[in-house]
Formats: sequence, C-alpha cells, structure tokens
Amino acid sequence: MNATDKTWPWKLLLAVILIGVAAGTWGAVQKIEYQWRWNRVPQYFAYLSEDAQKVPFDGQVTTIVPQGEDVAVTFVAGKAEKVVLTVAADSLKVEEGEELFAGDTVGFTKSWHLGPLMLGLWTTLWLSGVSSFFGLFLGLITGLARVSKNFTIRWIALLYVECIRGTPLLVQIFIAYFFLGTVFNLSRNVCGVGALALFAGAYVAEIVRAGIQSISKGQTEAARSLGMTAFQTMRDVVMPQAFKRILPPLSGQFISLIKDSSLVSVIAITDLTKSGREIITSTFATFEVWLIVAAMYLLVTSLLSQLVFYMERRLAVSD
Repeated sequence: MNATDKTWPWKLLLAVILIGVAAGTWGAVQKIEYQWRWNRVPQYFAYLSEDAQKVPFDGQVTTIVPQGEDVAVTFVAGKAEKVVLTVAADSLKVEEGEELFAGDTVGFTKSWHLGPLMLGLWTTLWLSGVSSFFGLFLGLITGLARVSKNFTIRWIALLYVECIRGTPLLVQIFIAYFFLGTVFNLSRNVCGVGALALFAGAYVAEIVRAGIQSISKGQTEAARSLGMTAFQTMRDVVMPQAFKRILPPLSGQFISLIKDSSLVSVIAITDLTKSGREIITSTFATFEVWLIVAAMYLLVTSLLSQLVFYMERRLAVSD
C-alpha cells in the first residue's frame, strides 16, 4: 500500500466533517424566520440605467434613422435650430412628422454602470494598496532604525512602534480625522490612508527588525571583513536573506490591513463595508448582503495569499 492509499481515511473524515458542517448550517438557516432576497443582490454589482432624452425646444421630428440597437432622431424647429438625439430603439416614443414641445421625451439611452458593491470594492482595494505601500516604506525605515546603534534614532522608532501597537486602530482613525484632519485641513481619504499606513508601518517595522536580527552575525562580520560598508552589507547581504524570512508574516500583515480598512467607514469613506451597510438600509437584505461582502473580502485575500505562495516558491528555487 503506497502513501497515497494511506491518506484515504483522513480524506473521508474531512468529507464527513464538511458535510456535517453544511448540514448543520442548513438546519440552522431553516429554523430562523427569514425571507431570503437573493434576487435583489445582483443589481448592486452592476445595473442598466435608462436616461430620458428630452427635446430642448418646440419643433417637429423629421427623420428616424436606425443605427443597430439605437435610432438617431432628428428634431428641428424652423430652419435655424436642429438637434439629433440617439436613443435605444425599443424605447422610442415618437414618430416621423410628430410635433413635440420642449421637455417631451423622445426615448431613453441605456448604459451599464458599476453598482455600489463594485465601487466599494474598488475603494477598499486602492485604499489598502496605497496604505500598504506607505506602510511598507515606513516600516522598512523604522525597522532599520530599530536595529540602529544610534540611541536617539532607536528610541524614536521604539516609541512610535509602541504607541501605535498599544492603541486600537479605530481610535487612531478618529484622532487622524477629527484632530489632525481638522488642524491641517486634510480630507477624509488622506486621514484614512495615513492612519492605516501608520498602523501597518508599526507592525511591518517589528517584522523587519525580527528578520534582520534572525540573520547570523557571522554574515555581517564576513561582509565587513571583505571591505563592504555597513550600507552595502545591509543592502546586499542581510536584507536579501531577511526578505525571504519576513515574506510570510509581511503578507499576513497586508492581508489583515485589507480587512482592517473596513474601519475607515466610520469617517464616511464609502468602502466595501460602508456600501454594504447602505444597501442593507434600503433593501433589508441583511444576511444576503453581509454574506456577499464577506465573500468579496475572502476572494481578495485569497488571491493575495496565492500570489505570496507563488513568490515563496520562486524564492525557494533560488536557495
């Protein structure tokens, strides 16, 4: 019996556990008195809007020319004024030669637009991306300062890390928006990005510090004995080795930052979480919307995790 055959009992146990969880969830759902409204959710991903096209003055429809799924309606008033309106063919409400008055509807134009869930997801992505970039930069500088031999630099970095890690992110967002934002006249987006970047930077700093200190001192001593400067040693010897070790915790921090970005909704930034709350207030589809929002967060973080796994495999090949 090979190794693969020996795993089948565990695979069977896993299947039983998953089936049991699914059955338990289904049973719990059946016991609550809730009317599911999944049909209301798709329109919040994307929707088809209809905009009325109205004539700007009194006149007459002269020609109606088909253009695929649309029609071009030519409308004139005397010899001086002329306008061509393009509307969807199935929404056309006039005929050639018909007299119209200013404000009358000729038809509707139809176009697809992103719904609030997709717009909220985009806000979450760019907010997390920008915050991660600045957080990584700040964390790298602070991490290097944490291992510096300069007493002042080392203690400034330590105070920053301890203050940020010792206070809740929600409190930091409130301070950034209501205090710093008011004093320096900053927008809510700047305050949100700044708070998230400062928060992430403190944790990244400790990850970088731990990664640097995990490299054997013999590596540094060997590099310095070859005539390399402290900067060259850190850049070419220590950091490349440390990066491989800090990549998993670093990715975990940025994944957490994507989820933590939901807190910026308290300062009226319309991210994915705030979009979900606004949809619930108009549809009362509480469970459906929160399940969809959770699934969207899970999708984003899963894709990021897979990217990190790919980078880890590539780096492992170079060892």
